[in-house]
Amino acid sequence: MTPFQQRFTATPADIDELGHVNNAVWVRWIQDIAVAHWAAVAPADHVAAYVWVVTRHEIDYRGNLVAGESVAAETWVGDAPRGARFDRHVRFTGDDGRVKVEARTTWAMLERATGRLMRVTPEIAAPFRG
Repeated sequence: MTPFQQRFTATPADIDELGHVNNAVWVRWIQDIAVAHWAAVAPADHVAAYVWVVTRHEIDYRGNLVAGESVAAETWVGDAPRGARFDRHVRFTGDDGRVKVEARTTWAMLERATGRLMRVTPEIAAPFRG
């Protein structure tokens, strides 16, 4: 599976009192790349019928960014879904080649119309698995 990629650049609004990207911004970027990946590879009828919500984040912070610095982000789905859930991996690498943040997040799929959890079928998972 080729990871889905996107770039993020830290703006002054992303910077906390310590002078680097706030942890909440990293979480937002994790969500932004996951949503962009879904929109890029899922069929339109799946995008219209389902929505994803995060049920768990596990994040390792290994470095920082200051305003104006960028990271290359990549995300992929490694393992097969478990019922309504699957784990997504995200890695942010700075222009210096160093990993700044790595995350493993668990997402659950809901039916848009009802808000109910839905099992991730092989058909839904296929665009993310290979």
